[in-house]
Amino acid sequence: MATCISTNAQTKLADDYKGSGYNNPISANIFCADPTALEYNGRLYVYGSNDHQEFVANGKKGDNTYGSIKSIVVFSTDDMVNWTFHGTIDTKRLCSTWVSNPWYVGYGVSWAPSVTWRHNDENGKDEFFLYFCNSSHGVGVLTAESPIGPWKSPNNQLMVTYDTPGANKAGTNANFDPGVTIDENGVGWLSFGGLGPSTIMPDAARIIKLKSNMTEVDGSAVMIHAPYHFEANELNVIGGKYVYTYCSNWAGRDATEWNDYKSEHPTSANAPGGGTMCYMVSDNPLDPDSWEFKGYYGPGVGGNNHSHLQKFQGKYYHIYHNHGDILLNAMKKAGAVDASAGDYRSICVNQADVNEQTATVNPVTLNTEGVTQIKNLNPYEWQQAETMASCGGVEYEDFTNIKKNPKISQLGNDASQNMQVNMKAGSWINVRKVDFGTNGAIKFTLRAKGMGTMQLRNGTSPRTTIASIEFSSTEMTEQTIDLPAGKMKGVKNNLYLVANDATDFYVDAWQFTAYDPTGIEEVVSSQKVKQQRYDLSGRQLSHSNNHRGIVIEQYTDENGVKHSRKVVSCKE
Repeated sequence: MATCISTNAQTKLADDYKGSGYNNPISANIFCADPTALEYNGRLYVYGSNDHQEFVANGKKGDNTYGSIKSIVVFSTDDMVNWTFHGTIDTKRLCSTWVSNPWYVGYGVSWAPSVTWRHNDENGKDEFFLYFCNSSHGVGVLTAESPIGPWKSPNNQLMVTYDTPGANKAGTNANFDPGVTIDENGVGWLSFGGLGPSTIMPDAARIIKLKSNMTEVDGSAVMIHAPYHFEANELNVIGGKYVYTYCSNWAGRDATEWNDYKSEHPTSANAPGGGTMCYMVSDNPLDPDSWEFKGYYGPGVGGNNHSHLQKFQGKYYHIYHNHGDILLNAMKKAGAVDASAGDYRSICVNQADVNEQTATVNPVTLNTEGVTQIKNLNPYEWQQAETMASCGGVEYEDFTNIKKNPKISQLGNDASQNMQVNMKAGSWINVRKVDFGTNGAIKFTLRAKGMGTMQLRNGTSPRTTIASIEFSSTEMTEQTIDLPAGKMKGVKNNLYLVANDATDFYVDAWQFTAYDPTGIEEVVSSQKVKQQRYDLSGRQLSHSNNHRGIVIEQYTDENGVKHSRKVVSCKE
């Protein structure tokens, strides 16, 4: 049964670990790190190491040792503030046949992805390539035809190993933290390497050309003489130049050593501090002497740094992970995790200042405010429940996998369109800058199952309840309520969906219906709609009247699928 009655009886809300109004980190409930990104069809997709998998495996206590990270998280956005969680890419399962490969030491571990895509004119398909490292022992690759998969392994071993010509050798430096780019001629390049000696010139950074299939290396890797190189390799092409970024080490900065380096490289910038994000520029990536050190753009974050420079909708962004973690500290303060928990990281975004003409990247300011929302959210389109700027007390599940195996971890599923949100009493979802337009909304539809009461609230904090839906269904169904006149107009800076009470309550998506002053309202896109009306006592009504009651709508959509839903009339 659904109702539009507003109520002040409110369950205690789950804690807000992200902080009201903050846009960093991008997720309020998932620890993730080592970000990479791509733009596709108007959306920015961000991928990262799944620190949350280690967090859960450790019982939410102790330090992050990274050993249980065997999957990659996927988020996307079209406005830079409201992020959709798409689940995880299970690299251990996808590469399970590699267990006999001698280089797949630490089998199942996957860190620091790098991703790119291209349109293949020969087969007419969009192709996506995701590179990841197996601990520090080498680089693997996955392929897909969409940014969220399904992914597959085109090889039966790591693409880069200790045996790769020009790569780092076993027992010396590492072959990890890949960074990929496709240049303006359609040629793919991959950087990798790290953990060299703590000196001014560790000589652990490498770059290698990729074959046209993007899943095999072409020739030998060459060294990039990157000063104070540590790890976190990424590549971009900016203004026709190759831009290589990396995290610096914590070796002592000896002035004499740096002056010697500057005498050989007179155009180099000043020496970077420890743990900063540095960059180099080249016109010829396979010429080690062509790389010019340009300085640092990302300040230190208290530990190993990792970032990606990404252009999206005409602006550049510095996507990075935070070590002095906002979420973890807030959880500790609230007593939600053990005080021993440490080094669980979160992905953040701040705007970058990039001059494309000179391939120059200016230092970025890091803050919790994050970036400005670049477009308003459209409430008249279906919005997935996993789309949020912040949240409290929610969990994610892939309902297709849960149906097959209810024991699957909430963060152990494949990246998928089939995600749903598990909401307990007091849990909530927050989306920002929701544009209801001049005429406003007159209806709200929720697709969910289970038992619960979902409240719509707005304001700077989730206090003002506009309307509620009471839900009771064993199947995923849609229910609609009328909204109080004039309440949902203009741009709402904050909209909250709050589970005031809930039992096995799963939410898939939601949508508003706009008021049409012409009186013509298109409720659903369907071929045939049949309605039957009942009053609140369950008596069938033979004709339209002003009684407050329930409308049962049955319709067949354009694909021939039959649907039914309950619609509440709020008329007295």
